[in-house]
Amino acid sequence: MLWRAHTFRHMVHLMPGQTILELACGEGTFTRQLARVSRGENPITAVTFVPDAPRPADLPPQVSFLTASSLPGPLRDRQFDFVVAVGLLDRRSCAPLLQYAYDALKPGGEVLFYESNPWNVVLKARRLLSGLIGRHDPRSLLDRRQLYALLSEVGFIRVFAVFNDFVYAPLNAWLVWLLRNLSIVLENTPGVQTLAGSILVYAQKPPRAVERPKIPLFAHEQLRQAVSIVIPCHNEEANIGPLVTRLRDLFGGYIHEIIPVDDNSTDATAAVIRRLAAEDPRVKPIFRSPPNGVGRAIADGYRAATGQYVLSMDSDFQHLLPELRDLFDAAAKGYDVVVGSRFSRHSVLLNYPWQKIVANRGFHALAQVVLRRRFRDLTNNLKLVRREVVEKLQLRQPGFAVNAETGLQPLVMGYTVKEIPISWINRTPDMGASSFRLVRVGSGYWCVLWQLWLRCALRRGTYRALPVGAGARDTYRYYDAASSPGRRSGS
Repeated sequence: MLWRAHTFRHMVHLMPGQTILELACGEGTFTRQLARVSRGENPITAVTFVPDAPRPADLPPQVSFLTASSLPGPLRDRQFDFVVAVGLLDRRSCAPLLQYAYDALKPGGEVLFYESNPWNVVLKARRLLSGLIGRHDPRSLLDRRQLYALLSEVGFIRVFAVFNDFVYAPLNAWLVWLLRNLSIVLENTPGVQTLAGSILVYAQKPPRAVERPKIPLFAHEQLRQAVSIVIPCHNEEANIGPLVTRLRDLFGGYIHEIIPVDDNSTDATAAVIRRLAAEDPRVKPIFRSPPNGVGRAIADGYRAATGQYVLSMDSDFQHLLPELRDLFDAAAKGYDVVVGSRFSRHSVLLNYPWQKIVANRGFHALAQVVLRRRFRDLTNNLKLVRREVVEKLQLRQPGFAVNAETGLQPLVMGYTVKEIPISWINRTPDMGASSFRLVRVGSGYWCVLWQLWLRCALRRGTYRALPVGAGARDTYRYYDAASSPGRRSGS
């Protein structure tokens, strides 16, 4: 349930104060996890359909517990930002339930249902076997076509269902551990994904575009005006303006400067950046000359940054900005490098090309062997790095492989690193097109790994001047974001 609660938080990019309605809460198991991942900042209304059910024990104070014999019942005239439920959609009651969920949402609100996967052949076989021995499954699950049709008829938009969670009975403890670690990969693998134990059903009430809450998320006084934000930009006119505006709205207290690096864009990106700079002196743009390359852009931005910390991020990250809070929390605890991980146990990875998943996992598996360290995902361009680390980096890659340099070099140098689970939903058409091409850039990643091995093993190669701490292997610490402090985990 904690896993699903994290998925909910990352899917909707939860902001403080937004309201959540949980239907059919049962004994409050999922409710407690929702309260946990929302930091106690979101009012939760949990509804059970069991008459006269007592309030479950240990529910946090921000949870309002209600009983209802039917809907809307005690929820009449109330609306919420989100509606969530587990195992509730049944062919016999689905239509009125979805209609209520639609009516209960505010304009632009979102609904998430976690349901048994009706396309799972294991589930089909178990239900058939149970029927033969007289133990009929009372559920009547909908197929994909029926589900999509009902949601669309009710009025929902952006409807989709994705395969989710490969941890289901019958499994022993070892298989549970293995599948929990592999779930993100399996969920995005064609064919195999249909064996998932459940599906995550998502839909939004119109309109598609809604104004997001402008709530400052500044929380750590020691980081006030300490962060330089480096944003490489190539043909990002649709993204850079909303991103910078949203950064200032949410994290203005942390910002020392914002450095958008225009990498010879051919659209109006440069004009947008100049306008932003004219509006706010903290926006300090760099306009590069050829040759192009995201690695060159990031290196130029790092050299220009003057803050105590440097946050690097892509231009299309505006939707996951609420998740940056976890990065700042980790930096405030003293970590030298904080990385947004796409492959943590509590990350959400949707619409991600299968070939990129295979390449990423293969690279990280070999990198762990070569470097003799444990980590999950250090090659994402979402990193918060202490200045002293930035000053020692040796960035040689002109393209996307610079992300391997910024992730692996601090590890080799012996700095403390923490990976934070994030959501990664691949670009939609309104975000523009990514310039990442797997075949073209893949060789750069292997080159980085080879050169780091040369440095560590033979003190030779491109990175031979990179300082390597004597206790590097012992000082690197990886913690899963949901684990207890001091409890080590790995992939």
